[in-house]
Formats: sequence, C-alpha cells, structure tokens
Amino acid sequence: MSPSPTALFCLGLCLGHVPAQTELLPKPSLQALPSSLVPLEKPVTLRCQGPPGVDLYRLEKLSSSRYQDQAVLFIPAMKRSLAGRYRCSYQNGSLWSLPSDQLELVATGVFAKPSLSAQPGPAVSSGGDVTLQCQTRYGFDQFALYKEGDPAPYKNPERWYRASFPIITVTAAHSGTYRCYSFSSRDPYLWSAPSDPLELMVTEFSEATTELTVSFTNKVFTTETSRSITASPKESGSPAGPARQYYTKGNLVRICLGAVILILLAGFLAEDWHSRRKRLRHRLRAVQRPLPPLPQTRKSHGDQDGGRPDVHRRGLCS
Repeated sequence: MSPSPTALFCLGLCLGHVPAQTELLPKPSLQALPSSLVPLEKPVTLRCQGPPGVDLYRLEKLSSSRYQDQAVLFIPAMKRSLAGRYRCSYQNGSLWSLPSDQLELVATGVFAKPSLSAQPGPAVSSGGDVTLQCQTRYGFDQFALYKEGDPAPYKNPERWYRASFPIITVTAAHSGTYRCYSFSSRDPYLWSAPSDPLELMVTEFSEATTELTVSFTNKVFTTETSRSITASPKESGSPAGPARQYYTKGNLVRICLGAVILILLAGFLAEDWHSRRKRLRHRLRAVQRPLPPLPQTRKSHGDQDGGRPDVHRRGLCS
C-alpha cells in the first residue's frame, strides 16, 4: 500500500525540524619536539595546534584508552610504554574537528646500534650511484635510514640482519649526514640506537673546469689569465668555448714551430751530406788519376848498329 498524503505531510514536518548537518571543523596538527625519535630517558613534548579560540583539545594514544583534554603533553623521560601512535582533535561549541594525522612516537636506544657503510664509498661524483648498507648482528627484519634535516626516514624491510638503500643518479642534494636504525616488525616503535654518522659527499665536475685545468697544465694561458681563471673557475665569464679556442691555438703554434725546426734540420743535413759527397768525389778522382809515363833512356850506338855491343866502351867502363 502506498503511504497516504497525510502521512507524507507529517513526515515532511518532522524532517523540517531536524537541524541541518554543518561542515566539520578542519583538522589540527600534531608534532613532537624536538623530534619523534626519542632516546630512552630523554624528554619530549607533544603539541596539538588548532585555530585560535579553541574551547577544548583532546590528545589521545591510539590502541589504548588513555587520553587527556590538553593541547600539550610533556614527557620528562621517555619510556618503552609511551612509544606508539598519537593523534589529537579539538572542540568548538558542540562541534568536534577532524582528527589530526597520526604521529608515531618512537623510543630509540632499546637495542644496540647497527653499522652503516657506503658502497663503493662515501665520496661519489654527481650523476653516479651509491648504496648505503645498514647491518646489525641481531635478527631484525626492519630498517630505517635517516638523513639529517629530513623529517621522515627511508624504511626498507629488505632482509634479515641487513638492508640496502640504493641512491640512483646522486645530486648535490644527497650530500649530508646519514644514520640508520634497526627494529622488529613485532615492536615497530622500539628501535635500536642510531648508527655512527656517515658523511656522504657528492662532488660535481663541469666540462669548463676540466678544460681550464688542462689548459693551465699545458701552459697555454699566460700567468695572469691562469690566475684569474683558477680563482673563479665556476664564473659565467670563463666558459668552455674560449678555453678550447686558446688551447687549439696553442697546439697550432707548437706544431708550426716544430715543423719549422724539422725543415731547418733537414736543410742542414742535406747541405752537410752534399758537401761530404763532393769531397769524396774529389778524392776518388785523385786516386784514379793515371800514373805519369816512365822516362825513356837514350839508345847507344851499339844498339843502332844492329844490336851489337860496344866492346870498347864496355872495356873502358869496366
């Protein structure tokens, strides 16, 4: 059976008296000072911040029935039982705000510290790759890497006993101090002590700086130019183009000087060879010159008479 018009009218009157739903108040913010990573027995302050004129704040720890109607919670000494998740909200009149984002309060120093190392090393050039390895002697399955100055950690449940945090294509922004922690997934808010700090250094080399260094080594520039460039190698007034141009001109000058010296040496050698050959030719001519003819003796009268010896002359001579 369809409802009668009278029933529908009464229902409309009843709905008209129900107050309209108003918009929820914006959520507050919750922060831990000085940090949400708190060593055991160290103080920490939780602060809930909403708009001005709030009537009531409520700060509570999740997974428990504990709460307080205050904006600030001061913990003079951190305990294991105080680690966990917190949130807060506020009330204005009869309206409650949305709850804040959850804050994870972690107690550190519960276990011994792990070790942190960099592979291949803590010094890496810009654009390269580096891997930070966190290792512990306990059978933990959770690891967290913190960079000094960053609000949130890098968590990596990779392996038991150790975890690797690869950083691909590093930049100058990755330079800084790193620490790592180890903990168990069964107690996610009870962490080890932090590892010893690891300083990651990212070096940047530009093409202009490299070419200026090569030019200075090869003594292409003058002393004054080299000093000015070395004092400010990253300034925009010393680009790579002029450095390459000066370097090329210097090479051309050296090549031309070397060619001239080679030509002069070749000329001297040719002249010396020609003079030696000329002197050798004169010597050969002197050696091959024909001997002078022997002097001819005068013929005696005996020879003129048919070859008979001159008996008288031979007797006189004897």
